[in-house]
Amino acid sequence: MLLKDLLKGENLYLTSFKEEDLSIFESWYNNIAFLRSYDMVAAFPVSQIELKDMLKDIRQAHDRYIFAVRIKVDNRLIGVTGFENILWNNGTAVIYIGIGDTLSRGKGFGSEALALTMEFGFEELNLHRIQLNVLSYNEPAISLYEKLGFKREGTYREFIHRDSKRYDMYLYGILRSEWEHKANK
Repeated sequence: MLLKDLLKGENLYLTSFKEEDLSIFESWYNNIAFLRSYDMVAAFPVSQIELKDMLKDIRQAHDRYIFAVRIKVDNRLIGVTGFENILWNNGTAVIYIGIGDTLSRGKGFGSEALALTMEFGFEELNLHRIQLNVLSYNEPAISLYEKLGFKREGTYREFIHRDSKRYDMYLYGILRSEWEHKANK
């Protein structure tokens, strides 16, 4: 029996982070525009030492996975994806993605990377439900999530304060049966 080569897509593959990736990862964590779309916490620079510690913590945790997103043709690191807050007894997890390489945005890499991560979650981790949060101003991400089958399930009104304005945070989710139905089309 030939098993599927999980974590490999047409243009990308997902790997672990390597020591030599830290300088690129650090540049993303020093890009405030990236951070304001990627995370809900205050956008502040993070050093390589802090990122190394964060990666170590994730690798040692039992409720989180992190992957480096790489382009196949040149092995270039362009993003990060993974799961956090995995509740094994319920089969649920929060998924995340960020394409840190600005030149790689808008080319379908985010869609492919997120689809690979979802496939890993449903097929390898045996998850029943994958969910995520997105800020209302992040329209490209919202479009991506809906294209991949996520359903908007709720809104935290005026959740985040950025640039003297309040923005909603949307809650999205997809069930295994919905993902299977979409994958088999």
